[in-house]
Amino acid sequence: MSAQTAPGLSVAATATLAGGASRPAVLHTKRRTPAQRVGAVAWWIAVVAVAVLTVFPLFWTLVTSLKPAGDILSGALDLIPRTVTLENYDRVLTEVPFGRYFANSMLLAVAGVVLNLFFGSLAGYAFAKLKFRGKRALFVTLLGSLMVPGIVTMVPSFLVLRAIPFAGGNNVVGQGGVGLLNTWWAIILPGAAGAFAVFFMRQFFSSIPDELGEAARIDGASEFRIFAQVYLPLAKAGAAVLAILTFQAGWNSFMWPLIVLNVQEMWTVQVGLASFVTDYATDYGPLMAGTVITSLPVLLLFVFAQRYIIEGVSHVNAR
Repeated sequence: MSAQTAPGLSVAATATLAGGASRPAVLHTKRRTPAQRVGAVAWWIAVVAVAVLTVFPLFWTLVTSLKPAGDILSGALDLIPRTVTLENYDRVLTEVPFGRYFANSMLLAVAGVVLNLFFGSLAGYAFAKLKFRGKRALFVTLLGSLMVPGIVTMVPSFLVLRAIPFAGGNNVVGQGGVGLLNTWWAIILPGAAGAFAVFFMRQFFSSIPDELGEAARIDGASEFRIFAQVYLPLAKAGAAVLAILTFQAGWNSFMWPLIVLNVQEMWTVQVGLASFVTDYATDYGPLMAGTVITSLPVLLLFVFAQRYIIEGVSHVNAR
């Protein structure tokens, strides 16, 4: 066979046939330019720096929770404790009813998830699949409410809850008592159907074809049945993400429970941890130990459900 390239054979195969012996083919890869190498190094440095800045506060909290009281202030920046002790964890579990606070937070967070999922999905389905007068104006108003800081609505929400008729000793016009203050409803109702939940679920329902609903209506299905049995199962990824974000927000809530709950037995873990901070001193040991315990449910939730968060956020961004 001639040295010319044979039809249908690669250059490497032709060279092998021509030389009579198998020679390894040399693969030439494009070398990075100096600018590309500098950019890659800078990118890795930035990633490592962000990771350290993100993880360091949690690591410092964990280390501080294991230090004796005398070492916390004298060696505040020591990343390896001289003496490891679990005294701070014992104090946080015995000096305050921390178990009760933990149960209260779990109850409120789960109730918030259930109601926010239900009403947020219903409203999101209505905005995505139903036709009614004023739909666009209502949705624009809903989006506008997302731009209002939550601190601005605290006083109006407090006054509304206090003036609920026939609740907490109130009369028919909502006067004379405390309304829904110092009840679980004061925490649950204001977040039962958040604007973000409605917007988030609306994006998922909008991506599902309308033909599915039309086919179900032809078969005689009611609108709620179409929502519950046709569209909601197809939007379970969005519902899972919304449940995770709602639980995280409810679990970490501090200011609102502090305002509307004045009974210590009803405090949440976030409010309970504030009892270690007084006007004269801060008991850092139990405070850090309680912070570590309080962070565990949310950390575990994100570890096991992070793929749903990434999938849901990427889906919304794609819309």
